[in-house]
Amino acid sequence: MPKCPYRGPRPASRGWRGRRPFWGGLLLALGGGEILFTEKASMKVVMHIGMQGLAGYLLPTLMVLLGLLILFNPGQRLFYSLTGILVSLSTWLTSNLGGFFIGLLLGATGSCLAFGWLPDQEPRVSRRKRRQQVRSTARNMTDEAGEPA
Repeated sequence: MPKCPYRGPRPASRGWRGRRPFWGGLLLALGGGEILFTEKASMKVVMHIGMQGLAGYLLPTLMVLLGLLILFNPGQRLFYSLTGILVSLSTWLTSNLGGFFIGLLLGATGSCLAFGWLPDQEPRVSRRKRRQQVRSTARNMTDEAGEPA
């Protein structure tokens, strides 16, 4: 029999997201998807640079792949995020100014979030809880010492 009962999908997904740079990988993948979407747009503004526009499709696809790799293999997040920022910045030249800057900014932000994520960080304590802890320790010290001086 399992140690803890089934808690539902929401706490399980929250635990899964907490063990990986979720928002960084998601933003990087969304940035690549947005750039791919602008490549297929039927506008007169669309321009392709490179071998028949191959780089215009290759780099955003690589961004989506790197975003998914960050999500499902967080142990290699540093390499994936550094590659992701380089690919995101290079889409400015190859893919309609980086999906008209939206995909470029999403990819760069996601890569920076994934790079800065720390896996074994203690959860932050809110200011209210810190104040309560300080007050309770101060009360305990005055109770042990008797009357405050």
